[in-house]
Amino acid sequence: MLIYAPHITQRLSYIVEFISKEFFAEPIELTTDRERFLSEELPKLNYSDERLSESEFFIRRTALLFETGVRDQNIICSTKGQHKVFFQTTGDFSFDVFAASFYLLSRYEEYLPYTPDEYGRYPHSSSLAFREGFLQLPLINLWLLEFKNSLLEKFPGLMFIRTYFKFMPTYDIDIAYAYQHKGFLRNLGGFVKAAVKGQWPAFSRRFEVLFKNKKDPHDSYEWLDSLHLYCRMRAYYFFLVAGEQKGYDKNIPRSSKAMKDLIGYHAKGYTIGIHPSWQSGESQKILQSEIKWLSDHASRKISYSRQHYIRLRLPDTFQNLLDAGIDKDFSMGYGSINGFRASVASSFFWYDLSREEKTQLMLFPFCFMDANSYYEQKLTAAQAFAELMQYYHTVKNVHGLMVTIWHNHFLGTDPQFEGWKQVYEIFLQQEVYWDM
Repeated sequence: MLIYAPHITQRLSYIVEFISKEFFAEPIELTTDRERFLSEELPKLNYSDERLSESEFFIRRTALLFETGVRDQNIICSTKGQHKVFFQTTGDFSFDVFAASFYLLSRYEEYLPYTPDEYGRYPHSSSLAFREGFLQLPLINLWLLEFKNSLLEKFPGLMFIRTYFKFMPTYDIDIAYAYQHKGFLRNLGGFVKAAVKGQWPAFSRRFEVLFKNKKDPHDSYEWLDSLHLYCRMRAYYFFLVAGEQKGYDKNIPRSSKAMKDLIGYHAKGYTIGIHPSWQSGESQKILQSEIKWLSDHASRKISYSRQHYIRLRLPDTFQNLLDAGIDKDFSMGYGSINGFRASVASSFFWYDLSREEKTQLMLFPFCFMDANSYYEQKLTAAQAFAELMQYYHTVKNVHGLMVTIWHNHFLGTDPQFEGWKQVYEIFLQQEVYWDM
């Protein structure tokens, strides 16, 4: 397919490449040569200010992809069919699907001024997706399916690739064990705290684990191994390896034999990545040291990451990851609500608006995290299962990518999370074979 535009920008090239990767059997070609465009007989799309021929598919362009820098956009949403659209225009499609997709995919709104939440993050309540009620939808995928059907009406012989649903189970290991391997002082403090608050069941559980060799309630690793083997899944583990345990960084010491063994074991059978500590958000040096430590003890290069607490600020966080050698990140989602932060159920390269360039950082957006359902949305295990299945069916219907986040402590034997382990097991067994 050939697309004509009066001039080709970095933004236009980026979104056309994304759409081409998603659907087209052959790469889409861009041209500014009007005479060539008119003379070609292959399927062609005119993305300009005026229709050039009756044989073309015409979308009257809006301004966004031909600008540089970031400014407030006057976005007015309307409904087309069953879905919200914006950047309405004229031609053979009722809105500028290129500009609208770029706006959401680039996280344009996160470069504009906003009031951060208590963790310094971009609040989901400020997003267009939340305000307009489409946060729970991979809207870009839905738009592109409608776009594909419109193109097929014009060009019945146009070839598209066959797309498949894909699932990626991922885990954050930021509290590897509840009681074991935390050292004398931390456990003593735990005993005292439980006694002062009258939390005798917790006091008893700690005692049984430490002195009677009962299994730690956060130790769900063998159970997960069996589940992955049964469902034939490739899993991804992200480890918090802060050099110092303080604040939001509460894992067991990385110097402990247990932590080194845990990382070494998972590195042999799974893909592992860094879960950058809260402290690393203030220091590139700390980030690089954590990645190096994990790489040394996993005996492999670390190129995957996900931010602890989904602490993400554009463009700084992603640029820091790139500078540290990370080229795949799984942080594109909210740490306060489940849904599609970038309104997409597909992997995509990060476009840095501050530099106006496509980067080599591949983003894998997640739509569900256990901690969001439990702590933020206050759902029961049964309600979380319904939510999880809703996202499963939504993503499967667009043949998209579904990424979930679970924590090992939700999947162990801690009474606080009773029922969540069963929810996850039932969910994974919906299909014994998952496309990976």
